Amino acid sequence: MKPLVKLALALGLALTPVMASAQSLAQNNETMFAEMQQWRGLSGATLDRIRAIFAQSNIMGQGNPAVTRHPMTPEQAAQRQGGTVDSVRRAYRNARFERICGHPYEVPLYNPETETPEDARVCAFMFEYPNVPLAYPVTWVRADQVVALCAAEGARIGDAHEWEGAAAGQLLPPDYQFQLGSQQAMRAWHNRHYANQSNVFSIGQWRSGVCATGSSKTPGCNGGSFSGCGSNTYPAGSFPQCHSPLGVYDIDGNAAEHMNLPLAEDQMASRGSTTLGVTEMKGSWFIWDQVRAHEHWARWRAPFWHGTRVLSRSSHANYHLGFRCFRDIR
Repeated sequence: MKPLVKLALALGLALTPVMASAQSLAQNNETMFAEMQQWRGLSGATLDRIRAIFAQSNIMGQGNPAVTRHPMTPEQAAQRQGGTVDSVRRAYRNARFERICGHPYEVPLYNPETETPEDARVCAFMFEYPNVPLAYPVTWVRADQVVALCAAEGARIGDAHEWEGAAAGQLLPPDYQFQLGSQQAMRAWHNRHYANQSNVFSIGQWRSGVCATGSSKTPGCNGGSFSGCGSNTYPAGSFPQCHSPLGVYDIDGNAAEHMNLPLAEDQMASRGSTTLGVTEMKGSWFIWDQVRAHEHWARWRAPFWHGTRVLSRSSHANYHLGFRCFRDIR
């Protein structure tokens, strides 16, 4: 335990949000890597691959510690759920899902109308990366780095329809209208097709306060700079009711998420593509209950915000954009 934390506990003081930002970015990342090893069982070799990817960036992590002010500490999040950080992390384990997916904190995706969890062919990370309950989401990550980080542990970036299935609680077959020829035309068709679900979120009808959506932007946040905008996110799983019917948490709220939008069949990550398509970003963010900057619902497809090819080294990164991985099984 760090000396400052020991002193606070000895004096009976609450661990304030500011203390969550007391270390350097590199120190925060090392703490996160240790949590990934302890709670997800990642091997030393896997962590070495992950560290090497992080080492190529001087901004990727859980937010710039100089300006990030998380609204809740992991300890406070655990207290809200009547436990300690360790006990809450243990409580989020799901033995059935682990038998299916082969790893802790992963969720099988399937169609409940015709299938059982055991019929799933893909699993999603239960929480935003690093996929450890009560850890803050990683932000300032480009889409090409998402691909590398997921691959480092034998997983992959998700296709848009998989993310939507995880959010809506029903994984449906791909519906990409490749013949339409553009992201804009495909998006328009998709959103018209699912217009009758435009008020359906991962939690059903939207209810303020149920998800990690009550934070605030850094005062003077100047359009998205690393020095001016804190990743003022909540610990993953802080809101235990904020999950989809399949058990995917924080897909509404906290960080927005990168995914792959294929523009041709040979760009589908779910079918083994290594060339991939273009970037798609969605998932409501940590101030959604205060500022609804854009439309959002479970099967909604976003405009081509900051659009690039997924594997472009100039793909977008910012203070409220993270990701989760998906893993093929059997």
